[in-house]
Amino acid sequence: MKDLLVGDIGGTNARFALWRDNQLHEVKVFATEDYTSPEQAIEAYLEGLGIPRGGVTAACLAVAGPVNGDEFRFTNNHWRLSRLAFCQRLQIEQLLLINDFTAMALGMTRLRDGEFREVCPGQADLARPALVIGPGTGLGVGSLLRVGERWCALPGEGGHVDLPVGNAREAAIHQQIHAQIGHVSAETVLSGGGLLRLYQAICELDADIPRHKTPAQITDAALAGEPRALAVIEQFCRFLGRVAGNNVLTLGARGGVYIVGGVIPRFAELFLRSGFAASFSDKGCMSGYFAGVPVWLVTAEFSGLLGAGVALQQALDHG
Repeated sequence: MKDLLVGDIGGTNARFALWRDNQLHEVKVFATEDYTSPEQAIEAYLEGLGIPRGGVTAACLAVAGPVNGDEFRFTNNHWRLSRLAFCQRLQIEQLLLINDFTAMALGMTRLRDGEFREVCPGQADLARPALVIGPGTGLGVGSLLRVGERWCALPGEGGHVDLPVGNAREAAIHQQIHAQIGHVSAETVLSGGGLLRLYQAICELDADIPRHKTPAQITDAALAGEPRALAVIEQFCRFLGRVAGNNVLTLGARGGVYIVGGVIPRFAELFLRSGFAASFSDKGCMSGYFAGVPVWLVTAEFSGLLGAGVALQQALDHG
């Protein structure tokens, strides 16, 4: 029996696994800079498992960026992929390319106990969409909906909506950033690099000399109790609450909210104690809409890979 391959490819790392019995097996992580192409990395992965060329019958790769046509250029690394050339080189019969946040959203359908934490209590309405949102290298936003026997993930570019402002302090921060770069999207602040930009803007507003030069330094300082860094993390969480709340209203996402990505888990305890929940539901006459909408912080390690597996399985089962 031939194997099925799934992959989740980011700017720095490419994760690959075999998909068997609706589960991941043999998960391996490869640095993209060490290989000239996704084909070369996959060949190394399969060779390490003793699987010959042609031993994989179908594959699903989750990739960052819009997926159209035969040619795909990766956003944050040097790789390119032609569907036709890929299948010919690896002797794969079927290749499914999906957006990385589509995969992340589908991965939420396979979460297990211990892989998420409650942020806001509530009961998910499974007949309504769920929101999946995550600060990482950028800000990913997607939705998830059960349609019959299939899960449908609807990706978008919600990370590039305008950053919402809820009070005078946030207006001053927005103005400070706008003076430097122009249009201020949600992703401008709600991302790894955005955390540093937010810190620098707040220091400038408060006539304070910036002491930290990387997002990791800011996070470490906050965890150590530094007041300035704590204030920046708190504001970051409040902005995320506003963006997530806007998306819940837009989508009618009473199916719940999943907070994903690599940024928030680094300061999970601070996030859980932050003003996220207050900003999330701070919507004037519509604040009551958020009563009972659950929010979870996802800590699962390979949600994108799992989502690629779900997508591939649904494609094979339903055509």
